[in-house]
Amino acid sequence: MLALRPNCECCDRDLPPDSADARICTFECTFCADCVDGLLAGVCPNCGGGFVPRPIRPAAMLERYPASTERVLKPEGCEAAV
Repeated sequence: MLALRPNCECCDRDLPPDSADARICTFECTFCADCVDGLLAGVCPNCGGGFVPRPIRPAAMLERYPASTERVLKPEGCEAAV
């Protein structure tokens, strides 16, 4: 089950469960489309993999399977990782 993390690891932008701007890698590292397309150039700074749009969980299923509330953020920012 995807965690649906609530923010971009680079810029801390909010990425609610229904966000079309969320991108994930195979390890579920979560970033916004702006960071993925710009600074990261499509490469995950954590694992070196690529990104895909994060699926949107249907609202009816969020009650039973809620999104994560744990925020993950690179304290040094993504600039240090690229």
